[in-house]
Amino acid sequence: MPSTGPDAQLLKAAASGDVNGITRALSAGADIEARDSSQRTSLLLASLGDHVDAAKALVAAGADPNAQDGLLQSAWLVTGVTGSVPMLEVLLKASPPPDLTLRNRYGGVSVIPASERGHVDYVRRVVTTGIDVNHVNNLGWTALLEAVILGDGSGKYGQIVEILLEAGAKPSIGDNDGVTALQHARKKGQGRIVEILERVEG
Repeated sequence: MPSTGPDAQLLKAAASGDVNGITRALSAGADIEARDSSQRTSLLLASLGDHVDAAKALVAAGADPNAQDGLLQSAWLVTGVTGSVPMLEVLLKASPPPDLTLRNRYGGVSVIPASERGHVDYVRRVVTTGIDVNHVNNLGWTALLEAVILGDGSGKYGQIVEILLEAGAKPSIGDNDGVTALQHARKKGQGRIVEILERVEG
């Protein structure tokens, strides 16, 4: 990536959320899919910084929400990490639309990191998009398993477990050792989540 010129200006503006800078760079002939030294596009940089207005401008200009960098991050996949519902909504309007089957470097779809991190509002919204709530990542974990194994059993994780179950998550899917979410919850002493899962499995 050149350090000067329209492409560099576009990437810098996107990373800082500078909508006017984005407009100027595009008017000067910047490539909407230009990449930085880490293979990140302007839309991915905007998503990483949760710069929603910048993302709107980039989506309107035809930016691809599925372009992945060297770490397999995309603007869409990043929303599962940040938990940004406003960014999710912007990207759902993109053309091409987000590929809900796109996987991060752990082989996961966006609902998995969101469940791990306790992003209740994001999980509630993303399960309505048709994303596969039973997708298994490279670690052998579904979103439900991640919420239990990597969560702390607090109220927000209980909500996520309920949302996932209502969206069709299968509690019978075990990890690579065959251990289910209920068994993990019992082992971790997550009383509320144990109750929820026992109610479903019972």
